Amino acid sequence: MTIQWKGVMPAVTTKFTSNDTLDLVNFEVNIKAQIEAGVNGIILGGTLGEASTLTDDEKIVLIKKTIEIVDGKIPVIINIAEQSTKKAIEAVQKAEKYGANGFMVLPPMRYKADTRETTTYFKKIANSTTLPIMIYNNPVDYGIEVTLDMFAELAKCKNIQAVKESTRDISNITRMRNRFGNRFAILCGVDTLALESIVMGADGWVAGLVCAFPNETVAIYKLATAGRTKEAINIYRWFLPLLELDINTKLVQNIKLAEVATGIGTEYVREPRLPLIGEEKDQVLKIINNSIKTRPTLPSY
Repeated sequence: MTIQWKGVMPAVTTKFTSNDTLDLVNFEVNIKAQIEAGVNGIILGGTLGEASTLTDDEKIVLIKKTIEIVDGKIPVIINIAEQSTKKAIEAVQKAEKYGANGFMVLPPMRYKADTRETTTYFKKIANSTTLPIMIYNNPVDYGIEVTLDMFAELAKCKNIQAVKESTRDISNITRMRNRFGNRFAILCGVDTLALESIVMGADGWVAGLVCAFPNETVAIYKLATAGRTKEAINIYRWFLPLLELDINTKLVQNIKLAEVATGIGTEYVREPRLPLIGEEKDQVLKIINNSIKTRPTLPSY
């Protein structure tokens, strides 16, 4: 399947039971809600997916189950976040074997690689597969920035096709366009900057709160790209308090609480994460409940 790097691509959560096993029933409920809302792809195994806590066998189960659920309607993209080049290539080959359509690749984990090491890492991964790749550029959380000069080197790999732009610098979209034109698709990776990024020319949105509010997320994207900016802004202003739950160290717990509130998830997380309690939980629920009470009626789009 060819990936069109555009539109809304949820970085989906992994559903667990109270016994800390995969909850494939609620996982399917959520994936189907995303498809029905009109998302353009599913991204598995990111931070929201608690990938660092999943076993290799669990990752395979999730890939196979997602491929089954989407049934060819949209691509399934696997996040690659490894500590070594060897492990990253193994993860790519394993995911490809089980039906992945493409990859979102982070820089090396833990070790802060320099420019040469980081570009070599990405290029070796790209050369290990023919499937398309999106580079995840998030120096705020991962400590390594993929600079424009590095992208110039990565452009030699034809299957490196897109970037998840999470530098928090909106002007970086214009810098990418000025230097590379449309060589790389650009997808916003920060929920609280999504509409601004789309207006500045981003092709899509790798979203988090979409896990709980898929229709609103897709509506913002489609209205904005149709030039109906005022309508998109009205929804986005309502959405912002929720979107800010994604810019938080407890983003997984926050978003899972929102999924519970909208009926398409559970709050179970895998340790060392723990469900929110007390005042912290009350504050998050207040935001969620207030937003649900004022949930907008979406226009046709």
